[in-house]
Amino acid sequence: MTALARWCLRRRLLVLLLWLATLAGAVTASALAGSVYSDDYGAPGTESGRAAQLLTKAFPDRGGDSDTLVWHTDKGDVRAAPVRDRMTDTLREVERQPAVASVASPYDTGGDGQISKDGATAYARITFHETADDAAEQPRQVMETARKAAGDGLQVEAGGDSAGTTEPPKGKTAEAIGLAAAAVVLFLAFGSLAATALPLITAVVAVGTAAAGIGLLSHVMTVAGFAPMLGMLVGLGVGIDYALFIVTRHRRGLRAGLPVREAATRAVTVSGRAVVFAGATVCIALLGMFVLRLSFLNGVALAAGLTVVLSVAASVTLLPALLGMIGMRALSRRERRRLTEHGPRPDRPTGWAMRWSALVERHPKALGLCAALLMAVLALPTLSLHLGTSDQGNDPATSTSRKAYDLLADGFGPGTNGPLTLVGELGGTGDRLAFDHLPDELRATPGVAQVSGPEFDGSGDTGVITVVPDTSPQSKATSDLVDRLRGEVLPEAEDGSTMRVLVGGPTAGYDDFADIIVGKLPLFGGVVTGLGCLLLLLAFRSIGIPLKAAAMNLAAVAASFGVVVAVFQWGWGSELLGLGSAGPIEPFLPVIMISVLFGLSMDYQVFLISRMYEEWRLTGDNRRAVRVGLSETSRVINSAAVIMISVFGAFVLSGDRIIAMFGIALSAAVALDAFVLRTLLVPALMHLLGGANWWLPRWLDRRLPRISIEPADCTPGGASLPGPPAPREARDLARPRT
Repeated sequence: MTALARWCLRRRLLVLLLWLATLAGAVTASALAGSVYSDDYGAPGTESGRAAQLLTKAFPDRGGDSDTLVWHTDKGDVRAAPVRDRMTDTLREVERQPAVASVASPYDTGGDGQISKDGATAYARITFHETADDAAEQPRQVMETARKAAGDGLQVEAGGDSAGTTEPPKGKTAEAIGLAAAAVVLFLAFGSLAATALPLITAVVAVGTAAAGIGLLSHVMTVAGFAPMLGMLVGLGVGIDYALFIVTRHRRGLRAGLPVREAATRAVTVSGRAVVFAGATVCIALLGMFVLRLSFLNGVALAAGLTVVLSVAASVTLLPALLGMIGMRALSRRERRRLTEHGPRPDRPTGWAMRWSALVERHPKALGLCAALLMAVLALPTLSLHLGTSDQGNDPATSTSRKAYDLLADGFGPGTNGPLTLVGELGGTGDRLAFDHLPDELRATPGVAQVSGPEFDGSGDTGVITVVPDTSPQSKATSDLVDRLRGEVLPEAEDGSTMRVLVGGPTAGYDDFADIIVGKLPLFGGVVTGLGCLLLLLAFRSIGIPLKAAAMNLAAVAASFGVVVAVFQWGWGSELLGLGSAGPIEPFLPVIMISVLFGLSMDYQVFLISRMYEEWRLTGDNRRAVRVGLSETSRVINSAAVIMISVFGAFVLSGDRIIAMFGIALSAAVALDAFVLRTLLVPALMHLLGGANWWLPRWLDRRLPRISIEPADCTPGGASLPGPPAPREARDLARPRT
């Protein structure tokens, strides 16, 4: 690390040009190649996945997206000649568009079911040749053409995947606000504009390069549409934080009288190792998603991991080059003047950091209990967590997709927005006859509002029945209906025949996706937690430190999910934040949140415990180690946390419900992790456990390889830290002192 830092400082202009060239090249390549993001939650091998494959094979014209055009009149009837003529002409114009495969009009023969009983609302199904991910521009033109029919008392709205593309584009407000808030915090911490700019520049260059790379990655694997925004959210947070730790160490060296190059070299050598270690833990946690073996999440993991890798690389290469360029301006004018007049002086913790550390030392039981109770209360809503996929009924009330959703629900019932598709594999005349009688049995099933079909393909080997539930797609009652059909109704109908009926459709697909994730969540959590504990065991040579870290990480995850459930599932303030109405939590959110939170939480654990471990090796006094470690790191940890909270919280303004979930969950987790766990509960527990914090069996100590996160940071005239105590000495030091 020292050699790398010195090389970057000597060739700082070359390093800067290389990074700018990389950024420009990646952005250019991404702009030329475009992106192919996909939000297909389909899981191979599930019943809904097989139903979709069978349907596409038997009915190729249904392979694209199917959107809904809804119109409503407050006066009169949609069958009235003025409305009928206008909408018929509009639908004919839509059907002539090259992207459209078919249009099912309520004015066609057999379309009476697409007109509400009161005659005020009607809808048409528009089926495209491709999905919105494959051809976004043509569906946009179709939707805009259809909505031109609105006016003169006629309301026309569009719902479906393609309809979302007609919404006004979201600006970069979230990113700008996040960066502005981070800049304010950095300036308050540094007092220097030059030092404030460096973490921002480093993070923006790394995140910009990663965002372009994610677009290119989407051409070779499945990458979710929210992956670039998630990568930006995580990248800005960790990128600014990593640079903050290095710049803070560099400024400490300057105040101690070191030359600029030497201060920067030592900052990267010491804090750079911790940054690489912290970044590695984030990447390991993210790549743990590969355990689930879902292509949808593999792309998200690689996208976020790429952002973190580039953030770490920029922090240990681009940042020292920039530090060399600004020289002494990393210090504020007041600090430079004080250094000139009074000479170098060591940094010592003062003020509230010392007072807080002493308070925790005096009252570890009471303060620790308060922290534990707070985390438990915030985690309570997690017990009612309902995994599902939010639909356009959760969109902001002003969006056309939400208006179309509400019109359909009011006119035809909530289940119209998410019908179930029953696909039958038929082996002969007997199977076709049994399938033909199936709608009568379905109509008698509780929870079914309407049944249409059956329809058969040309060979008669595949049949389709559409079932409209009497509850909304995201309702638990609809999921119960899917289970009832699969477990009771369809097996009875199949009895005595060779037909096999599969339940598909959006709700069934989301339920299958959630079931896979929930089933593999214990394995995933165990892998991520185990790898994190192993890294901490190697770094701090202690059994207690990794176990406490795992417990704290689980507490942060549970409490942050409690906040997410309260806001998004219970709807506490979601409409006020412009995030739509209450709804279920996305099934992939727990996996991604565990990955990101375990990685981010490990950052603070590393920076806090590293200083405690350093003091423990010097003195063997646990109370002093905890007190000194907390007082010397709490300020930088809290500053880093405020920056992350500002960046993550700003993404709530993105207007995207999924990204807002990540923003609120990460903001809550970082706030609780930094201000409750790492600066209160962890030091309180370490005071209570005493020397047992650092216990490691002798046989295990001999077999573990030795790694060092932060080597000794020697200031002029200082002495290097001694190596770890010998086994006998370590055992003696671990004994509580009386």
